[in-house]
Amino acid sequence: MYRILTASKDTYITNKIINNSFRATDANVGQAATLDLFKLYGESVSGSTSSPTEISRLLVKFDLNPLRSITGSFLDLDDSSFRCHLKLSDVYGGQTCPSNFNIIAFPLSRSFDEGVGMDVIKFSDLDACNFVTSSIVNSVTPVSWSGPGANKEGLLKSSDIDIISSGNLNDGNGIVNIWKSQQFSTGEEDLLLDVTTIISATLKGLIPDHGFRLSFSGSEESDNVTRFVKRFGSTQNSQLLKRPQLIVRVNDTIQDHHKSFYFNLSGSLFLNNFHRGVSRNILSGASATQIKGSNSIVLRLSSGSTGRGTFFQKIITGSQHKFGQNNFMSGVYSASFAVSQFSASNAGETRQSTRPLENEIKNAGSATFKEIWESLDGTVGYVTSSLVVYSVNRTSFDNKLPRLLISITNMQSEYRFKDLSRFRIFAENIDRTIVAKRLPMVSPSEIFTSMYYRVRDVESSDVVIPFDTSHNGTLCSTDSTGMYFDFYMSSLPKGRLFTIDFLVRDRGIDQIFTDVAARFRVI
Repeated sequence: MYRILTASKDTYITNKIINNSFRATDANVGQAATLDLFKLYGESVSGSTSSPTEISRLLVKFDLNPLRSITGSFLDLDDSSFRCHLKLSDVYGGQTCPSNFNIIAFPLSRSFDEGVGMDVIKFSDLDACNFVTSSIVNSVTPVSWSGPGANKEGLLKSSDIDIISSGNLNDGNGIVNIWKSQQFSTGEEDLLLDVTTIISATLKGLIPDHGFRLSFSGSEESDNVTRFVKRFGSTQNSQLLKRPQLIVRVNDTIQDHHKSFYFNLSGSLFLNNFHRGVSRNILSGASATQIKGSNSIVLRLSSGSTGRGTFFQKIITGSQHKFGQNNFMSGVYSASFAVSQFSASNAGETRQSTRPLENEIKNAGSATFKEIWESLDGTVGYVTSSLVVYSVNRTSFDNKLPRLLISITNMQSEYRFKDLSRFRIFAENIDRTIVAKRLPMVSPSEIFTSMYYRVRDVESSDVVIPFDTSHNGTLCSTDSTGMYFDFYMSSLPKGRLFTIDFLVRDRGIDQIFTDVAARFRVI
């Protein structure tokens, strides 16, 4: 899964000096198109202070409910593939910008109101949130920051702080720092911070869900240097892709090898169970006992004949499939194993000769097995089918890659913003040998276990969702008919036209296929 959440609210607060006469500590810019981070030293005159400091700090909040809704299903917060990154996009427009600085992000300890102000010249719009107050209760009572500028930091669970600098996240590491920072060299870079620990702890209820405060590092706020101005796009920015994003990635791929199982290589087989179209656990026996958890089902493979002395059998204990460590999928079971064509009997295997499959493999390049999913005691059978296991592909030295035609077979022209859509992928090798037949011929899809997708904006060619080959957030799943992936349309801006590209890793080479799918719009 590769999912983008756009900020639900944002603003920046400042104590900027206006006309050398007063500080705009009560100003609100919640509806401004940019988030301006700056520090001015000695640029104004304020009372008896000849070299005053003026600063701004950014506040950003994301709605995490879309993640809460899938936590406990396929989103395991402790899964090593789970990653969250806070992204603020630079909107450099030729203005002076600072260089060689650091931005630090803290989780907020209290909530803030975005406000309706938008004057970024004179800072004349008054509202919460501002440099002094964070919000207004019942449209009457202002709530002040514990420290001006949301600057009082402290230990997690403290009641009188604005930002959380450290705390115990119940991960066995004791008190740890709870902040992230990024160095900027030219000042034109985007902000991209790994906030996985903060988001994970927030979803677990350990950290308050109030968002982030971002600023220059402490020493850079207090030194005698002016840094003006680093600008990021806000939630009001007209460029939809420039708005603050929380990028969420997790490997939720299911790769079934029913059509791509090879001798001597480990593979996985899956079983689905549905009750009136809904995925549900198998009910077994007269007492209708649910088959669930680890080591709860048996897969039996058999081949050959006892009379000919070529009987082969392999018994594998399977489990209810799970994502991460603890999230079991209702009605989905899997078994992972390897079948050797060379060795004598291994654990779980019965053979009536040393190599009972040898002749079949030599003649056909594969062997067919009877596949039975059954109860642990073998008294109840659930599914009977067949499995073809192939010899590993070996040829004389040849680095020629197959020529592929790739398409999405079920793409629509429009999708609703709230849709979760499953795209089916068909890949055809146009160099394959075609045997003439009188009967209608159905070409099966090629199966690639290393196929990734990306999403591009058609008009601008901007990549909205890239190929995620590091954490497999865009890795496609496989089943007995081809490849597929599930996609949350809410990750894309409404009204834009998008297309999908694919990357196939085969034989150590990456091939990228662009514009293979029809274009679609999110409404």
